[in-house]
Amino acid sequence: MRYLGIDPGTTIIGYGIVEDVGSSLRPLTWGVFRNPGTDSVADKQATAIALADLITSYKPQSAGVERLFFMNNAKTAMAVAEMRGVIMLTLAQHGIPVVEFTPQQVKRGVCGNGQAKKPQVQDMVRMLLHIKEKISPDDAADALALALCCSTARQKY
Repeated sequence: MRYLGIDPGTTIIGYGIVEDVGSSLRPLTWGVFRNPGTDSVADKQATAIALADLITSYKPQSAGVERLFFMNNAKTAMAVAEMRGVIMLTLAQHGIPVVEFTPQQVKRGVCGNGQAKKPQVQDMVRMLLHIKEKISPDDAADALALALCCSTARQKY
């Protein structure tokens, strides 16, 4: 089973894919999609195409996507929500079921503590997936954490 994690953003969208191999998980790929953040239809279309290409290449069976959390800046919140909509539509078009997680659920799922700090989450992701180097940028590490949470959530079904 392969799990895709996606950390939505406006200019940087993190992704990570892990594969279930027996009793452990191994990372297949991680990184980010970047766009100029002009909030144009072309930016959204480029993200959809890049995500579709990733799905076609790795064929994940399930995806974990971060749920939009409260933001003080309404303009930023709208832009992230729109990009999240593009991501959810692309996943639906490929028949990939989605499990949504709040940031606190991801922290709890990976570290056992919903108040864990970003470096703790990153270190735990590296340890759980046996990744030696620092995962960069942070959005990619967050996406791998989402993929890990997705794998745990899917095992409960």
